[in-house]
Amino acid sequence: METAGVSVTGVLCQPLQSGCTVTSMLFIVIEHFKNGDPKPVGERFRQRGRMMPEVVIYHASWIDAQNSRCFQIMEAPDRESLNPWIGAWDDLVDFEVIPVETSAEFWATVQI
Repeated sequence: METAGVSVTGVLCQPLQSGCTVTSMLFIVIEHFKNGDPKPVGERFRQRGRMMPEVVIYHASWIDAQNSRCFQIMEAPDRESLNPWIGAWDDLVDFEVIPVETSAEFWATVQI
């Protein structure tokens, strides 16, 4: 799959009851807290939740030792599906979105 000039092969296929398939991509999302301050993000999260579109799946997250960045694993049909979620937080966070694939998917396509 090609997305904005970047080769993306981290695609998951999930069967639906109708027998069709839906593909989704994995992303590492790095949230850089503006001014290095996580408190406004925590306050909004407690008040409003994650505010993600239904098609986006949150898997896990980690905060760095300086409490200035959050690393998340997200799943979505495409990069554009993350935009409403990013728009709900971009006044408090600068986002870096990296399409990824699992190691197993990568090594299955590499000829050694």
